[in-house]
Amino acid sequence: MTPKFVILWTDAVVWTFVALLAVYALQVRRSPELRATWRRVFSDAGAMAASSVLLLCLLVTLLDSLHYQRALPTVPGSPPGVVSYEPVTRSVLDALLGRLVESREATYSRPLSYVGFTKETLLVEGVEQRVAPRLLHGGAHLTDPARQWLPDLLMRGALGGLVGLALAALVAAGLRRWLGGDDRLPWKAAAWTFAAVAVAGGMLAALAQHYHPFGTDRTGNDVLYQVLKSIRTAVVIGTLATLATLPFAVGLGLAAGWFRGWVDELIQYVYTVLSSVPNVLLIAALVLMIQVYIDLHPERFTTGAERADFKLFLLCVVLGVTGWAGLCRLVRAEVLKLRELEYVQAATAFGVSSWRIMARHLLPNVMHLVIITTVLDFSALILYEAVLSYVGVGVDPSMNSFGGLINQARSEMSRDPVVWWSFSAAFVFMVALVLAINLFADGVQQAFDPRARAFRPRLGRLRRTAA
Repeated sequence: MTPKFVILWTDAVVWTFVALLAVYALQVRRSPELRATWRRVFSDAGAMAASSVLLLCLLVTLLDSLHYQRALPTVPGSPPGVVSYEPVTRSVLDALLGRLVESREATYSRPLSYVGFTKETLLVEGVEQRVAPRLLHGGAHLTDPARQWLPDLLMRGALGGLVGLALAALVAAGLRRWLGGDDRLPWKAAAWTFAAVAVAGGMLAALAQHYHPFGTDRTGNDVLYQVLKSIRTAVVIGTLATLATLPFAVGLGLAAGWFRGWVDELIQYVYTVLSSVPNVLLIAALVLMIQVYIDLHPERFTTGAERADFKLFLLCVVLGVTGWAGLCRLVRAEVLKLRELEYVQAATAFGVSSWRIMARHLLPNVMHLVIITTVLDFSALILYEAVLSYVGVGVDPSMNSFGGLINQARSEMSRDPVVWWSFSAAFVFMVALVLAINLFADGVQQAFDPRARAFRPRLGRLRRTAA
């Protein structure tokens, strides 16, 4: 039967963000200046390589932002035309990772293992022994695991890696053809990065059919599934918190720098007071208020996913509302400089209204600061979520996030023997995402910052002179 599609709060934000990116891409295509600037961004090998990782993370986010509820079987005697749906909200990513969702074990298991982590008293050949029991799903196809386990791992990993390498070769050929063989863009950096990710992804996909590549957690859930689901949470927090920041930072910064006087003093007073309050305490207080509201109005949420998503949405809004002071200061300082330039003075002399001057002359000339700051702050917001979840005021515990996985690892790392794989998987994926964002941000800063663009040719001339 046809499923019912569900649009969560963050789903709407993600797809709106994608639509805005598409509109901006069309604007870049029409503008030679913007096209040249973004060409400078992608002429940086680090930014080009990071863009491959970010596109894959965006793809995972989009697949995890298409939610639906499956229809339940029709009960005999029920009214015709009445369809009931299961009280569980799933995503397309859940459907693609169905095997990882269904292969739940009893408790912890090591990565790629076929036995449990905790020993149990079992009857072996008529004698009670303390042994690690076989897993229900991990390595269940092995009849003689002692001999078959390692060859099976090597064979499946090699086949998956070859499939990933073949896919990477096709993508590299398509990328080179799309760029028309233009060697001025470091397309090889993107190709090699995608090849490494594709080979690793192919090996994980092949091994995940019969094993748990990153092990399982305390309740037996697959850790690989959890870290893949955490990518969407990280991207949503960075995206939505940034979008919530921009109206306050840009609007108030333009007003403070242009109008000056009591308007400037009032805005400075507001963001000075906001900066004086410790962010963690302020956010924690607001998040606890949100939690109280959700607990007092359970009838507004039909499923647990809707409840967790609403909390994530409001957490992002809180992060945006409390984090606009830094960008506002930068925009205000830039506007104070721009308002003294000749073309702005000429527009004022001709009687152009203040709002038109801010929209036509000031806003386009501060956008490089906005783009640079938002891209740089994107990774900081992801790390901020990890800190908030670690102290217990982050996303809902039922929602997968890097901070939640690291928070759960506090007790696991104190065990003997140590349960290290949940923390390690979350740490590696989070570092890879944040590193890719930072590398891309460096390329954006070098391309959009006029001072950086002026410094690079000067640095090149100094190097040639020294040589």
